Order: sequence, then C-alpha cells, then structure tokens
Amino acid sequence: MNQIIQPMYSVNRRKFIRQSAMSAGLLAVGQLPLDAFAKSTNKQELTILHTNDVHSRLDPFPMDGSKFQGMGGVLAREKIISSIRNETEQVLLLDSGDIFQGTPYFNKFQGKPEMQVMSMLKYDAATLGNHDFDNGIEGLANQLVHANFPFVNCNYDFTNTELENKIEPYTIIKKGKLKIGIFGVGIELQGLVPDKLFGNIQYHNPIENANKIAYFLKQKKRCDYIICLSHLGFEYKDNKVSDKILAKESEHIHLILGGHTHTFLDEPHKTKNRKNQEVIINQVGWAGIMLGRINIYFDNKEDYDYVSNFTAIEVKETSA
Repeated sequence: MNQIIQPMYSVNRRKFIRQSAMSAGLLAVGQLPLDAFAKSTNKQELTILHTNDVHSRLDPFPMDGSKFQGMGGVLAREKIISSIRNETEQVLLLDSGDIFQGTPYFNKFQGKPEMQVMSMLKYDAATLGNHDFDNGIEGLANQLVHANFPFVNCNYDFTNTELENKIEPYTIIKKGKLKIGIFGVGIELQGLVPDKLFGNIQYHNPIENANKIAYFLKQKKRCDYIICLSHLGFEYKDNKVSDKILAKESEHIHLILGGHTHTFLDEPHKTKNRKNQEVIINQVGWAGIMLGRINIYFDNKEDYDYVSNFTAIEVKETSA
C-alpha cells in the first residue's frame, strides 16, 4: 500500500519511501487508504514525526555536487512539519539525540541555536546522545534553558551533577483521548566521551531501566502507547546493547525511535519482545536529511488493534 506524499517538499521515490500497513489483529484493509479505514471504523489517529543525529545541521548541505547536496536544513523541515500539522490533528515531534556537534554553529554558539530551533519547531520531547556532552555537563545544562520541551533519560543517574532535576526519566503527553508515555535510554559514555565531560553521571543497564519505566507507564500511569527514544544504536556485530537487543528483551514498549548509528532504514524493523508482542524500531539516518513519519490508528477498545503506515520523508527544498 504505497502512497507518495509530495505537497511542499520532495520525496525520493526509489529508496527512502517505504509504507507498510500492519494490524495487530490481522485486519484486512484491502486497497482502502489508511485515512479512510481509520474514519470508517472510528479509529483515532496519532502521527509521530521523528529525527535523530541532526548534529547541528541547521542549513542544508551546500550545492557542491556531494551526495546530500541541498538536503537537510531547518527551513525545509519546518515546511514539512507545518504541512503535516495542518492536515492532521494529533502530532508528536520527537528526537533521539546527538543534537549537537558537526557544523560551525555548534563551535561558535555551543548549542543555543539548536535548542532554539527545536523549540520553534515545537518538539515534544528528546533524549540525549553522546555528542550532546561535547561541551561537558555544564555546557549542556546551560543550553537546556533554551529548550521549552523535556529531555528524557532513564538509565543515567544525574545525582550531584548540574543536570540533576533537569532531565526526567519519562514524560507523558496527551493527544486527544490518547495518553502517550515517552522515555529515553542512552549509550554507555565511558570510553566514548572523555571522562571530564560527563563527570559523575552514572550509567545503568538500559534494558532493565527501560522495562521498569515501561511497566510503570503501562500499569501505573495507564498509558495507551509507549515510546522509547533511544541513543543505543540500531545494531552491532558483537553483543553490545542495541535497539534490536532492547526490543527483544523488552516488555510494554511499542515503538523504539533510535539514533547513534546513523542508520537509514528503508522501512522500520519489527521484532518480537519477551511476550511475543511486536515492537517497531525506526531510525532515519543523520543530519536532518530525513524526517520519519509513523501513523498509528487506535480503536476504542482497551486492548486496541492498530494499523500503522510508515514514511521516510526527504527533507529538501523544492525549486520554484
């Protein structure tokens, strides 16, 4: 069930657009558009937009003949996001870390414009990547004042650091009648980030902490949908903890939006968790080249069925 979306932005038809429909109840949707299906069965729609590893790419890549020339940039991303928000009511905008480092903007302004831009775009939540500590704990804490959205992480202990009480393990956002639980997990900083930059932050097992928070959000807070913002990385050749391993060892997590490995997924990866329930993993490369879009349709039952379609949208200004 493929649909090309091309209102105010361009889409790479050959590689990045992959839309698949799925139903937890094995619903047969035939050739009906997903929007029509949602309306015909009174399902509530939630649109999730997401980025990762933007790395201070506020401007598009220069037109120099390189692979990604003209792609990325805040202006093109804003047009896409505004267009989607105009067409659908319940939208989440999320980021999976490594907001900082990669262009002169970060070298000169130390992260302030990145936070201001994300606030302007009305991000709902983000998690931390390893490069977000490139100016140290104090540097990160100083820039958080420019963010009007929460940062979440459940497996770093910030006690007795300048980030204590500034990073929460989770946030809960209501969209219409839906209650969405969002939490974050981060990669081991030891050996990846100089010790002096992350100081006294203590790293804890991301799988154990993710499952504790997901259980709390599902059973105690009665969230309808639980999203993990991960900066663990999609997969590795060894046994290093990744999104794929987290998904298999998880409970109650519905969606993992990843970062760190700069993985361009042609379509989201789906796997089974400990309870043989499906978990979706997605990641959209780096530098703001792509914007991920996931549509979830909820019915009115407590144990809902849903249909999801997935789109990777190329972020690029179209010529007049």
